[in-house]
Amino acid sequence: MKTIKGPAVFLAQFAGSDAPFNTLDGMCKWASDLGYKGIQIPTWEPGLIDIDKAATSQTYCDELKGKVNAYGLEITELSTHLQGQLVAVNPAYDTMFDGFAPDKVRRNPKARTEWAIDIVKKAGTASGRLGLKSHATFSGGLLWHTVYPWPQRPNGLVDMGFEELAKRWLPILNHFDAQGVDVCYELHPGEDLHDGISFERFLKATGNHNRANILYDPSHFILQQLDYLTFIDYYHERIKAFHVKDAEFNATGKQGVYGGYSDWKDRAGRFRSLGDGQVDFSGIFSKLTTHGCDVWAVMEWECCIKSSEQGAREGAPFIQKHIIEAAERSFDDFAGGDTDENLLKSILGI
Repeated sequence: MKTIKGPAVFLAQFAGSDAPFNTLDGMCKWASDLGYKGIQIPTWEPGLIDIDKAATSQTYCDELKGKVNAYGLEITELSTHLQGQLVAVNPAYDTMFDGFAPDKVRRNPKARTEWAIDIVKKAGTASGRLGLKSHATFSGGLLWHTVYPWPQRPNGLVDMGFEELAKRWLPILNHFDAQGVDVCYELHPGEDLHDGISFERFLKATGNHNRANILYDPSHFILQQLDYLTFIDYYHERIKAFHVKDAEFNATGKQGVYGGYSDWKDRAGRFRSLGDGQVDFSGIFSKLTTHGCDVWAVMEWECCIKSSEQGAREGAPFIQKHIIEAAERSFDDFAGGDTDENLLKSILGI
């Protein structure tokens, strides 16, 4: 068994243009004062990290890591969720996803994909320089618009889609392998990798690549009505990152899983601050600990009701309360000892 590390916080939802959220120093002090022990850094926030420098300068990475450590924190992972999304974009989403890319590659899908692949690779190099073991990202999506199709999908479309997705990611996975870093896909609606079956399809298409792994986030499984506890039993060997995010699903006579046209607070499925939703975190921490998942417990906040300030304050103690110190001995160890074959035979009556 393995004790989960934490509490940590994903900085993406808190970063902004005002102090203390516009600099790494400011956010480190803020996180440390709230009781967090780790931070997950979004690579698209220039006030937090210069990914180009991090990919080329060990000195820069050493200084970055030293700055974070000075506040009593560790870097848990770097994140390329936005850039990973752009590795694979269906043309139907070109206009909306162009906002995640720099001006120089907008309205040019091929150039945008090449830029995204380059940035994700740079994040892999930076992760290696920083001594990190895992990286958080999205897979992107070529097939999402066909997830519940009408008209029906043409035969072979899904296989071709996953072959193309693997083709784009394999050079990235190989690059991360050279750095000794796992690529952890957050299984998320909108991505081609959004549940266990889609992850298995991708894994098969990559030849079961050892660096293709999972960022486990139960909130997205609540919204899909997937058994998120049994999921851990199936995929614990591939779970290398963990977002602690709560959610709830309250179906009505008017909407259910597909009720996404409503505003967030009005949907049947919606994200909540830790402890305010329906996720069984005691069960999750127990299973992750039992299976020996070596992960950081990283809070991701996206509540549609509670303020981010309150959510951040409550997050660290909530996670700390759920971290289980893995047992090093069993309560009945006293009954053990050397094997006495005669004693065993006498007990069995043989």
